[in-house]
Amino acid sequence: MLKTRPYEFWFVTGSQNLYGEEPLRQVANNSQEVVDGLNKEGDLPFNIVFKSVVKTAEEIRNLAFEANTNENCAGIITWMHTFSPGKMWIAGLTALQKPLLHLHTQHNRDIPWSDIDMDFMNLNQAAHGDREYGFIGTRMDVSRKVIVGHWQSKDVTSKLGSWMKTAVGVTEGPNIRVARFGDNMRNVAVTDGDKVEAQIKFGWTVDYYGIGDLVEEMNKVTDDQLDALYKEYSELYELPAEASEPGAVRDAILEQGRTELGLKAFLSKGNYSAFTTNFEDLHGMKQLPGLASQRLMAEGYGFAGEGDWRTAALLRLMKIISGNKGTSFMEDYTYHLEPGNEMVLGSHMLEICPTVSATKPKIVVNPLGIGGKEDPARLVFDGKGGDALNASLIELGGRYRLVINEVKAEQPTIETPNLPVAKVLWKPQPSLSEATEAWIYAGGAHHTVFSFEVTTEQLYDFADMAKIEVVVIDKDTNVRQFRNELKWNEAIWRR
Repeated sequence: MLKTRPYEFWFVTGSQNLYGEEPLRQVANNSQEVVDGLNKEGDLPFNIVFKSVVKTAEEIRNLAFEANTNENCAGIITWMHTFSPGKMWIAGLTALQKPLLHLHTQHNRDIPWSDIDMDFMNLNQAAHGDREYGFIGTRMDVSRKVIVGHWQSKDVTSKLGSWMKTAVGVTEGPNIRVARFGDNMRNVAVTDGDKVEAQIKFGWTVDYYGIGDLVEEMNKVTDDQLDALYKEYSELYELPAEASEPGAVRDAILEQGRTELGLKAFLSKGNYSAFTTNFEDLHGMKQLPGLASQRLMAEGYGFAGEGDWRTAALLRLMKIISGNKGTSFMEDYTYHLEPGNEMVLGSHMLEICPTVSATKPKIVVNPLGIGGKEDPARLVFDGKGGDALNASLIELGGRYRLVINEVKAEQPTIETPNLPVAKVLWKPQPSLSEATEAWIYAGGAHHTVFSFEVTTEQLYDFADMAKIEVVVIDKDTNVRQFRNELKWNEAIWRR
């Protein structure tokens, strides 16, 4: 499900006709060498294609038009090998609709001290050529990523690969389609929002379906399909002993299997990559999707509960960025307030993605206590430890704010035999009290996307590409300064 188009990135080198044919030929050869080296040694997630050395405003504008209409082009990487006058770039940068990266590098790593002459200096002018190009980007308020360093540096290629993943997530925006089964939970504010604005801003499509549309697909599932899926369950997870015999427990697991297959068929037919459910809207279903939702998230689908389509779309985006590793729908559920060891226990009624699991998931069947349906099967496991983050995308009257909190996750060491849901423990940075104060001041939601893989820098880059506000809560956060930052942002983003 995580498959996307065979994306590639176009490498464009800036110069001008002033230098003559031979230097421009050398610029092109050096550019091809850089691209070949990055593709071979850079360990990049996507291929780079050297397009051309652009020397006029018309060439730059035409290339931008070509990139905009090429479905496989996920972004443009630019480098000014020589001096490339900024005015030449105005029309092209105005037209460009794909993510843009400014790679400030040079072909040679070291200065050739014994051989350097003015021919070398005139050819290798990135040190000031890129500053001219950088100025026009700032003058035009162009969203772009700047990476500085030699192209063979591991730090440079690591940053480049990270940006590529985010750029693909943004470029995939028009392909992120959310199916809402039912509306959002009644009277809840933060999960509501403007779906038209989301499509304008991010390209996300959000469609409503009655739960009966899903039930119709579930009713088409055959016994042979269920038997094959149940075998897969038994190989991947620990099953309750009662499931070995026909009865209520086995039936509950099979019902989740029917829901999973019905959901997958429905989403595939409509080309949906994310979905929501709502325990208040289950007419015609025996259970709230638990195991089914967890399994589809593990395949790369976006999901959120209670009709929270915005978080479902954000999860799909972050699944793309992370390569579907260590990323899940999440909810801050309850606190451990032991002095000096304050932690958040994250979970949900049922639906936490097993890509964040540290233990082999178990299938359990227990009452839900909400929704008024049969006992649903779900995966139960302990989340792993490590550096992670929580992200929440909220809407503030026609504009968006992305709230990010960096956290330290800890694998649980104490058994919770009476808790029939997956759980993740973490310590918010800089502390639970300061992080939570800042989160609440920022309006961060109770539904989030939790990830061990996606970085703050990647989400910051996403926000920059989408031109939305972003605030970060980390180990350096001072709540008083953070509140001032929100006030300053209000003045900027209300424009």
